Amino acid sequence: MPTLRIATFNVENLFARYRFKDSIQPTEDDGFTINDLAFRIHDEESKKITARAIRAANADVICLQEVESLPVLDRFNSYYLGGMKYAHRAVIDCFDPRQIDVAVLSRHPIASLRSHREERNKAGTAFLFSRDCLEIELKVDGKTLTLYANHFKSMMEGRDATRARRQEQAERVAAIIDARWRRSGYKGNFVVLGDLNDYPEGTTSLAALLGHKGLVNVLARLPQAEQWTHYYAGGNEYHQLDYLLLSAGLAMANAGNPVVMRRGLPWRAQQVTEDRLDGVGDNEPKASDHAPLYMDITLV
Repeated sequence: MPTLRIATFNVENLFARYRFKDSIQPTEDDGFTINDLAFRIHDEESKKITARAIRAANADVICLQEVESLPVLDRFNSYYLGGMKYAHRAVIDCFDPRQIDVAVLSRHPIASLRSHREERNKAGTAFLFSRDCLEIELKVDGKTLTLYANHFKSMMEGRDATRARRQEQAERVAAIIDARWRRSGYKGNFVVLGDLNDYPEGTTSLAALLGHKGLVNVLARLPQAEQWTHYYAGGNEYHQLDYLLLSAGLAMANAGNPVVMRRGLPWRAQQVTEDRLDGVGDNEPKASDHAPLYMDITLV
């Protein structure tokens, strides 16, 4: 059976900016095509470390959060990830006011994509997934792997104040899983992953996923002190916000543990025990405020 490494990583503001001072025309002669030389990756020193973190994780397929657009992803892949052989990639523009979307880089062919960006909340007043729930089917040595890449509502305005939105997102993803996989007893090759922006403990908004009989939070296999994936410098806090939720079938077939690779976090995150990547500073530059989360899995 085919084996591969899957990962999720919030890369924290992977944006590009126009080179205003460089006298480069932003378009070519046809008036439409973007001249790649007219743009640069924003905060290049940090994004070089972001690339080192992705290289260190060395996943066969990695789902990213906070990517501005497909041209930005392509430039980052070409200029910073050369040799990683991520020949297949996808981003679908959504409706987040910060223009941060979910993306995928893969060494395996993408067979299909399905976006859920047009879905409305229950009240019909707003888009439910402002950053999408991106459904990705990959072909892996004759097998199909389906990923549900997510980036839920943040807790920026407070955990309690934002809980309802995340809860509705989690319930909808659970319903998407049920509609496709319930009849098989959740034994297929599928994974829900991404930055779900809430903790598993306490009054979590993620109960529909964390308590789902067809999904397994493999990070819970680690000691509790090793489950954190995010460092909040403002409060010197360490929490799990990122998840790999394997199907029941995949979880049964894969008894190993996931890895949280924290080498790109700033030096002020004192709970990090690994050696830091080259270039990491006390606060900046850094790879991200999140750590890549990955796991080697064998498909069923």
